[in-house]
Amino acid sequence: MKKNIMILMMVTKGFFCSGQNSTDSIYVGTDSVYVGPLDSKNGQSHKPSTKRNENIFNTRYEYTESNGARLIIQNSFPKSGINYIDPNGKKYVYAVFWTQIINETFDPLELTIDFPLDSFEITSSSGNYMRLLLPSDTMTIDKEPLYDYGLTIKSFLDNNRYKSPSLKRTINPKGSSTFYVVTLCNHGVDGTIRAGLSLKEQNLFYRVNDKEIHCGKINLKNLRLWK
Repeated sequence: MKKNIMILMMVTKGFFCSGQNSTDSIYVGTDSVYVGPLDSKNGQSHKPSTKRNENIFNTRYEYTESNGARLIIQNSFPKSGINYIDPNGKKYVYAVFWTQIINETFDPLELTIDFPLDSFEITSSSGNYMRLLLPSDTMTIDKEPLYDYGLTIKSFLDNNRYKSPSLKRTINPKGSSTFYVVTLCNHGVDGTIRAGLSLKEQNLFYRVNDKEIHCGKINLKNLRLWK
């Protein structure tokens, strides 16, 4: 408990360490969120729950088909121990996010995400270059209260910071899949950092503050953002 209090109170030029209780939450739509158990192998659940928990997610997007079937994308707040020092002694700033996709359509969802291998500049923070990474570790809801959402961050960054980040998953009808995203940059951004996945037609975009990156696609057509 003491450790969690210290994380919530820590504020630097870089990241707010744990934003679950932030007052700037954004919710698109009014439906419930999934908080049930996930498959231990691929982060997929076959029985989404309807229990509500509004403190977990920063953004929530609901997309509907003409028959009323839905696809829901939910993005977490960041958690971070702030600094990471690589094996060569170079210092970085990181944050850990996670995204959940709930497939309430009648068709399997083929999900493909490929983040750029090269770093990109954060437009609101001149001279600050960031990379997006995709850990293969499974995020499960029981890890939500943990430091860095339970991700062993140093081991992951030591071994994967230069690897091409990609993800491919099939999410069955009425199923759910959850995955981590790690941001890694040369110094902290000014103010808070927020990030998340969204959909435009069949194209996926990942936004970090005011920087949006086309990062993948899905196979489902005719989905529209619910407003």
